[in-house]
Amino acid sequence: MVTKSHDGPNLLGQHAALPASPDEAELDRVPNPQAGTDYLARFTAPEFTSLCPVTGQPDFAHLVIDYAPGDWLVESKSLKLYLGSFRNHGAFHEDCTVRIGKDLARVLQPKYLRIGGYWYPRGGMPIDVFWQTGRAPEGLWLPDQGVPPYRGRG
Repeated sequence: MVTKSHDGPNLLGQHAALPASPDEAELDRVPNPQAGTDYLARFTAPEFTSLCPVTGQPDFAHLVIDYAPGDWLVESKSLKLYLGSFRNHGAFHEDCTVRIGKDLARVLQPKYLRIGGYWYPRGGMPIDVFWQTGRAPEGLWLPDQGVPPYRGRG
């Protein structure tokens, strides 16, 4: 779980090193100027990396994070640093994906949040992991996440 979060852009405009682990990362939130409007914001991280907790080998994923903000938005630089902090973190695909979703939901308290973790094959098998906070607000446009299922060359 992210141990630090800030109201306001604490990291924006500052030199900030990549945190050594997600436990040391910070997520900054800023007020949502459109808090009374239901809309979807999407972050895509096509080069997400973490480590296998058993072998220490790198794992790669394409993450898609969709959320309907409430009173808060996530500040994108802090999100980039938070996601980058998984680079040296050992965890299974399911744990990484769900943890990111839960950390963001805890800090942002969005009306709705979903995350798709589309993991590249290791050992010949891709793993896709999905998590959401609950039902989306009535009438919220939820586009497809746009990541096709993994297809080999066969």
